[in-house]
Amino acid sequence: MSKLFAGLAVATAVAVVGGSYVWVQLNQKTDPFAQCRAGAVGGGAIGGPFTLVDETGKTVTDKDVLTKPSLVYFGYTFCPDVCPLDNTRNAEAVDLLESRGYDVTPVFISIDPARDTPEVVADFTDNLHPRMIGLTGTPEQVKAASLAYKTYFKVQEGDPEFYLVDHSTFTYLMLPGSGFADFFKREATAEEMADRVACFVDAAKTVAQN
Repeated sequence: MSKLFAGLAVATAVAVVGGSYVWVQLNQKTDPFAQCRAGAVGGGAIGGPFTLVDETGKTVTDKDVLTKPSLVYFGYTFCPDVCPLDNTRNAEAVDLLESRGYDVTPVFISIDPARDTPEVVADFTDNLHPRMIGLTGTPEQVKAASLAYKTYFKVQEGDPEFYLVDHSTFTYLMLPGSGFADFFKREATAEEMADRVACFVDAAKTVAQN
């Protein structure tokens, strides 16, 4: 009897392992970026058309901005710590990728249009990376972009000049042609981001060639 149970246990284990292998293989076939993801499957209804204002005061759309693989972050220039740190890390990831031959654009979208004029945004992004694109806009334009990316922000009550803004802190990887690929949490390092972005860009090239 013990041998029977042992045999059944082994068979069950084999079935589980085999089933997992089949699931992974099927998932990789249907998702060309499966090997690049850190955990949860990306994709879905994140990102989309937006109309905003760039650092020169020119009205632009997502088609004008996201012409290359891009790291998109929603924040604000008066942010005391989180936004500067996150965008500095994003800039470092872009530099690491450039050293490996990958051209990736860092993008900063302000969720504080009342204070973040094009000139203010330009000063902020210029101090972080020479190729970082800064965007702002009307409250309606900013809200529409935020909703498209499923981000959250809320202005705190208090001082009308030195108020803070609560907001989500994900960085989104957007790929030309396919749109949203994945997101990065604050815990991700520049090196980790560079590795995963490179994986996605390489996978996207393979898909385009097939």
